[in-house]
Amino acid sequence: MSDRSSEEELLEFLYACPVGLIECDSSGAIAMMNPHAMQHLLPLAGPRDPGNLFAALEHHAPELRSIVAAYAPATGRICDGHRIFVDLAARRRTTTPKVLACTLVKLGPDRLMATLSDISEQVAQEARLRQADTWFATLLDSVSHYAALTITPSGEIQSADACFARQTGHAAVDVIGRHLAEIGGSEPSGGDLRLDEQLLIAAREGWHLQEGWQQRADGERYWCQRLVVARSERGEPRASGFSVILRDVPRRGEAAEDMRRLLNHDHLTGAANRRHFGEVLKREQRHWRELRQSLSLIVLDLDHFKAVNDTHGHPVGDTLLRRVTDVCTALLPPCGIFARLGGEEFGVLLPRYDEDQAAALAEAMRAAIAGIAVDTPRGGLHVTASLGCATLNETDGSIDALLALADDRLYAAKHAGRNRVRSRETATA
Repeated sequence: MSDRSSEEELLEFLYACPVGLIECDSSGAIAMMNPHAMQHLLPLAGPRDPGNLFAALEHHAPELRSIVAAYAPATGRICDGHRIFVDLAARRRTTTPKVLACTLVKLGPDRLMATLSDISEQVAQEARLRQADTWFATLLDSVSHYAALTITPSGEIQSADACFARQTGHAAVDVIGRHLAEIGGSEPSGGDLRLDEQLLIAAREGWHLQEGWQQRADGERYWCQRLVVARSERGEPRASGFSVILRDVPRRGEAAEDMRRLLNHDHLTGAANRRHFGEVLKREQRHWRELRQSLSLIVLDLDHFKAVNDTHGHPVGDTLLRRVTDVCTALLPPCGIFARLGGEEFGVLLPRYDEDQAAALAEAMRAAIAGIAVDTPRGGLHVTASLGCATLNETDGSIDALLALADDRLYAAKHAGRNRVRSRETATA
């Protein structure tokens, strides 16, 4: 029989466990956590309450509180390996962004157990495998699965094979001389490059590969990989035309689309989540380096939102966050991304928007938010927001500097009295 007490053995287990363990109540108040959990949680809490799980993770995983609130059974697994993306952008391009996996188990009506583990390398490996899988599929699939055509430097179709007709529903003879962008009905949403921008990169780099929605002749949408390869006459330095390969990727069914939405969107509001926002921001940074097209960022923070939760409760606060998302996304251009970055903070990414366009949109969002009214037992509730605008040109292409500059202007708006927009023009006025 062991001379040690069960309590000593339990403490030894908690200290030695390579996974962060946290016990808390349904409001997030922590009763116990091991050192490994402290190593993960304390750096993320910042000025927030490190003694409350939801408060500590509010900036990085604001959806956890609503996920727990929505779980009705008395006991059971609430979520398994829910991913928390800590960094919007790595401080150095060689740095792997940190990702935590969180599992929550409901042990009783007011008792939760949470685990936290670092899966950063696993996520990076998954991304590498997905990229490799795309290329291997391209090499191994039959050539008959691809539509092949040639286009002029300006995008007019010169020739198309029989597979093009089968894939798109357009007869090859009917599309000769027409512009490829008109035939494909491509949608440059979410910051995808337009055809002329793809041709520019392919002419410079030799090729360009992009995925996006295309449209068949009958109006059906399908997910398509488009490879553009530059062609040039012997001895000519400039591209004399392009070969284009279109591949119908049958992976975007309804179930796959639902999964994509779960991975890319905030559980509570339906806005894009922090992870997806960071991915699009990195992609747009690459586009900025290649094309120097405008890229603007708006960050907005609701004024005095903590008082809303304290006075009216989190359900009313959640309703308000959803209303803010609704009115802002209604104003969003097709290529824009509206994301919940944490708590009451949101980000708006605007490819091809210059600083004047971004400032005008920010002002429209400010006015729309100020017009929201939520009915509560205490009467009508109104809220305002402070907003900061910045462009990637101002930071010479640095994501970290872009985020910091937009944040600085956001807090300048708060210090100036809240319910206002600050951009480069107003900051220097």
